[in-house]
Amino acid sequence: MTDTSPHIQASPPDPAGQFHETVPLTAEHLLTNRRPEPAKGWRRLVWQLSGRRIIPAESAAELERRTLMAQAQTPVASGHHRIAVMSLKGGVGKTTTTVALGNTLASLRGDRVIAIDANPDRGTLGLKVKSETAATIRTMLAEAPHILRYADARAFTSQSPARLEVLASDTDPAVSEAFNAEDYRTVAGLIERYYSICITDCGTGLLHGAMGATLELADQIVLVSLVAVDGASSAAATLDWLTAHGHADLVRNAIVVLNAVEAKSDVDLDLLERHFTSRCRAVIRIPYDPHLKEGAEVDLVRLRPTTRGAYLRLAAAAGQTFNQRTARSH
Repeated sequence: MTDTSPHIQASPPDPAGQFHETVPLTAEHLLTNRRPEPAKGWRRLVWQLSGRRIIPAESAAELERRTLMAQAQTPVASGHHRIAVMSLKGGVGKTTTTVALGNTLASLRGDRVIAIDANPDRGTLGLKVKSETAATIRTMLAEAPHILRYADARAFTSQSPARLEVLASDTDPAVSEAFNAEDYRTVAGLIERYYSICITDCGTGLLHGAMGATLELADQIVLVSLVAVDGASSAAATLDWLTAHGHADLVRNAIVVLNAVEAKSDVDLDLLERHFTSRCRAVIRIPYDPHLKEGAEVDLVRLRPTTRGAYLRLAAAAGQTFNQRTARSH
């Protein structure tokens, strides 16, 4: 039988003459029966042909995927973490990014993840999941004194197949009311009791009523930009505005999403990425995907593998701060 145990290789000695293992001496690495069952490909074939006794070592891509999943599954140290997804202009894929990020996190984690629509008027977040209720963020506000347990809060949300819950806003402009800072604080306080992660789909612009409270309470921001000259310029201007108005810490910790809504573009992505990397913590490229172009419900299963991988990288980048206790005022 072929020896499939991992080989512990020592790196060259340091000046003190000590050797250091490059593979951790853990049960997961040393015991072949602790390796995850191969899901597909040649590794699964070898595993099946060997009578489920031989599990070949994982490829670099598989190891990377497991690392990203582990980062996305990082426990929330503070008990509750708020992510604000924002853009200066509409049509850049902000709401789609909110739902795709939320779906990815919810599908990997065991705790509760919710996305809320904080647009000051008509928002479209509720259109990205199959509706289970006619309730909106307005009806939750009206019933706030009576929400005393998770089941009460759940009555106002719709849930995707990935377990992401969505709190929608009114979609009828004739009946919608402006959503202001105090409204956001009230809803955020309710959400904090029952959910570990709250992803806020912000309205476009930076001066509407709810934005001040959203930024005040946010632990991190995800800034969505089109892969286009005007989109990149707007995103850069947003970072400038945030820095000038007391949110430099959010800028340094920000994740910039470069969203390709067209199949082809002449924009230099490498140059864009270098610019935002110099200002923010992470930059994630989201490739064009026909499913997202539909503008309807976001289903992770229908995404291309490269797109699912990109959203996994986004979820992992967000998760890297979940174990940090923030000093921001909650």
